[in-house]
Parts: sequence; C-alpha cells; structure tokens
Amino acid sequence: MENEKLIPVDQFCKHYNIEFSFINTLTEFGLIQITRIEEIPCIPYDQIKDLEKLIRLHYDLEINVEGIDAISHLLNRVDQLQMEMKLLKNRLRLYENEE
Repeated sequence: MENEKLIPVDQFCKHYNIEFSFINTLTEFGLIQITRIEEIPCIPYDQIKDLEKLIRLHYDLEINVEGIDAISHLLNRVDQLQMEMKLLKNRLRLYENEE
C-alpha cells in the first residue's frame, strides 16, 4: 500500500475530534484495520467512509462499540442478501426469456 493512500490515526482523530482509544477499540473488534508505517498507525483511505459511519453511530446516536459491532454485522449481512437476491433475479430472468 502506498503511503499517500494512508492517513495517520492521530491526524484523523484530530480532524474528527475523536479519541484515539475509540479507533483502538474499533480495531480490537475488527471493524477497521490499521496499517503501521514506521510505527505510526495509519488508516487506509478506502476505510474512511465506513469509519465515518461508525463515528456517527457512536457519537451522534450514542451507540456503544458492542452495538456498533452488531449493527455492522447486520448491515453486512443485508448487503450480502441483496447481492444474492440480485444474482437470483438475474438468473430467473434468463429462464423466463427462454420460454
């Protein structure tokens, strides 16, 4: 991963006015992944959007990390089911067009 596609955790925390411990807790729960560059913890840019959602859940809606973990799991499951349903609908259309 290139360094320009990473943002140091301390800069991210300062920008969003959040505690470093919150990021560590999310990492412990496996909700985000942190990359270390020369012992500096960094967040990949592709995780920023998801991390912003987690921040809103925690700080705006006052949901604890355990609740965020459950919500995240359920949202991922919904996404999987929607993709599966789309695939099955496409397969069904193939059979309907054969008639």
